[in-house]
Amino acid sequence: MTFLKRELCPEVIYADRCTLVFDTDSKRLYVELEVAHLDATVGGTVDDQIATMDIADYLKQGGQTAGHRELWRLLGTLFNENKDPPESADETSSAATTYNKFRIWENCDGNGLMF
Repeated sequence: MTFLKRELCPEVIYADRCTLVFDTDSKRLYVELEVAHLDATVGGTVDDQIATMDIADYLKQGGQTAGHRELWRLLGTLFNENKDPPESADETSSAATTYNKFRIWENCDGNGLMF
């Protein structure tokens, strides 16, 4: 089973983490949330709990964290949402471009190398 992962806020070191994950076997794209829980007793331990969330549910939850902003930026890049008109005569639709990007992503191993 291969997972392609991208940290949504890599500058955060000692806080909850959000990672965009693509499962190449099930073809599922989701957000993985890693939350640290500290036991409040003396000498308490830190337990990490990992939960998964659909992208739409993640974006709908309250607050706009650095992870939310990075995911919106990635989605904007993926769908090429810029204000400039296309410069080339070959105007490929946004849906076709997105499909091709996912096909390339599917055929890469975890290091971005084709196999």
